Amino acid sequence: MAQPRLKEKYQKEIVSALKDKFQYDSVMQVPKIEKICINKGLGAAVADKKLVDVGVEELSTITGQKAVATRSKKDISNFKLRADQPIGAKVTLRGDKMYEFLDRLMNVALPRVRDFKGVSDKGFDGRGNYTLGVKEQIIFPEISIDKVQKINGMDITFVTTAKSDEESYELLKAFGMPFVQKVVQQN
Repeated sequence: MAQPRLKEKYQKEIVSALKDKFQYDSVMQVPKIEKICINKGLGAAVADKKLVDVGVEELSTITGQKAVATRSKKDISNFKLRADQPIGAKVTLRGDKMYEFLDRLMNVALPRVRDFKGVSDKGFDGRGNYTLGVKEQIIFPEISIDKVQKINGMDITFVTTAKSDEESYELLKAFGMPFVQKVVQQN
């Protein structure tokens, strides 16, 4: 089986580029993406139980890996929510599936977003992880627009071994993540 394109790019180009940029002593210090977690909150599932099944099915179709339903931790009477009630879906990607999903996300899905100017660089958490919010699941070509009953967004979290946000930013940028270009003001 062929190795994913981005995994090959990481091993051949990105490791040496980041090693030189941050002056690491060993290639083992170079940050890498450990996993990609995709989470879909379905608040309307409190009223309609089928929405969770649809959400799990959509996430499984998008990622190529079986998604699981997430359950509420406690009762919240204002939202008519009971403990252990399904209210979302999630999937965690590692290895080759992670690299294939990252490739499809950056080269197919994100360019399909209306008025796309790049992803925000404000989604870093201070520990080298990056979270990106997607407003519509229909940007993925695997989802048939005709079958979609409700437009839902999702959070995509890139968990890296980077020690700082700067290292993580450079890692994702090297993979080709389309971050928003900073506009320099001239006086």
